[in-house]
Amino acid sequence: MKSLIGAFVGAFCLAAPALAQTPAAIVEDVQGKVDGIAFMDYVAPGKIIKLGPKASITLSYLKSCERETISEGVVLVGTEQSTVQLGEVKREKVPCDTNAAKLSERQANQSAATTFRNVRSDAKSAPSKLPTLYGVAPLVQARSGSTLVIERTDGKEPTITVPLRNETMVGGKFYDFAKAGKSLTPGGSYLAILGTKRYAFQVDASATSSPTPIVGRLLRLE
Repeated sequence: MKSLIGAFVGAFCLAAPALAQTPAAIVEDVQGKVDGIAFMDYVAPGKIIKLGPKASITLSYLKSCERETISEGVVLVGTEQSTVQLGEVKREKVPCDTNAAKLSERQANQSAATTFRNVRSDAKSAPSKLPTLYGVAPLVQARSGSTLVIERTDGKEPTITVPLRNETMVGGKFYDFAKAGKSLTPGGSYLAILGTKRYAFQVDASATSSPTPIVGRLLRLE
């Protein structure tokens, strides 16, 4: 078995293109022996992951919203899904918005301006669609040491202010509203504020408090 895995890894290394290290997927779960990979790690295209006996990993792809649970074998991370040898993979499409998974400050400011214009206008036209989260408890990627403020822009709701400290963040870079017992309102539009930066987003009207895949509630602000 080891020789077969070695052969596949060698073939993967030859086949894997030299791609930029832009994250393709996030690790939602790790079970058993998986060297060099941890919960909530990002993985880039071309990354090779070797799973030991009875080991498994769950990857959620940021671009395709493909969620994979892979058991044993060798995994080659792609841009929208993995290639798996000597293992088993189960795939499912999950609700997610790639605009929420990676929201630049410029995009956010444009979205915010559009939101405020629509809120204040009597025009009958529908507002532009904001980046959408599919869970009421966002998982926010932001820099430790800053302060996160969440304000509702389409209704009255208490402002949420969160000092981002290492001890309250997963892996030192993610603040999990679910873990902190905080949540937003389904159908609400919000502004996330980090210092002078503003990021506009909305929560899907069908979002619930039930556990949802990480990629569907991920808001990457840094």
